[in-house]
Amino acid sequence: MTLDPIQIRVLGALIEKEITTPENYPLSLNALVNACNQRSSRDPVMDLKEEEARQGLHSLEDLGLTAVVRDSRVAKYEHRIRTVLNLRRDETAILCLLLLRGPQTPGELRARADRLYSFDGLEGVESTLARLTSQTSSSAGEDPQTARDARPLAVVLPRQPGSREARYMHLLGGPVETNTQASGSEQLRVRGPFPADAPSESAQEERMRRLETEVAALRVAVAEIQAKLGAAESE
Repeated sequence: MTLDPIQIRVLGALIEKEITTPENYPLSLNALVNACNQRSSRDPVMDLKEEEARQGLHSLEDLGLTAVVRDSRVAKYEHRIRTVLNLRRDETAILCLLLLRGPQTPGELRARADRLYSFDGLEGVESTLARLTSQTSSSAGEDPQTARDARPLAVVLPRQPGSREARYMHLLGGPVETNTQASGSEQLRVRGPFPADAPSESAQEERMRRLETEVAALRVAVAEIQAKLGAAESE
């Protein structure tokens, strides 16, 4: 299972709305698009079209992660991630935040989780993250002692310079590769068909070369204009 950014946003929005607005859930396509394109509690902010959201829903349905509810005149959609991945409610809440807002520290997750799940404290968040990053995950049932074999659903990232907490990221978009350079800057790359948000070192070098070329061209243009102005004044 390797989801693209649109699938990740669609899935995260469905999970969030099921928990925060159960009276309006499942969601119509229009309501889902609005949820995906929210300006708050989203990182990055997206501007999905209905067709993009529809295609994302169809591909998620093929994976068994969403389903269509046809008990009304308007088709509505719901997620099935808790059943497919055998998640507890606290795990679902943390995974939802990671899907919607990207890498976050335990402290950030604790502060943002209130509407999704009531954690007793930071220790509760860290315990949930430990399960999501381990090879086993607790059953979706009420007994936390029951566990099953599973691949990790999240990964801890290298601590950023000046930060007391490490960040965590979900793995539904594919394996995450982290490189911490000597300067201390962190590069994050998700291996898969979609490029990562952070530019690679080679991309940064190419951008610098392009900017230097443009600056050189602008200097030549300015020199030519100054020469023409000087000639006009001498006449």
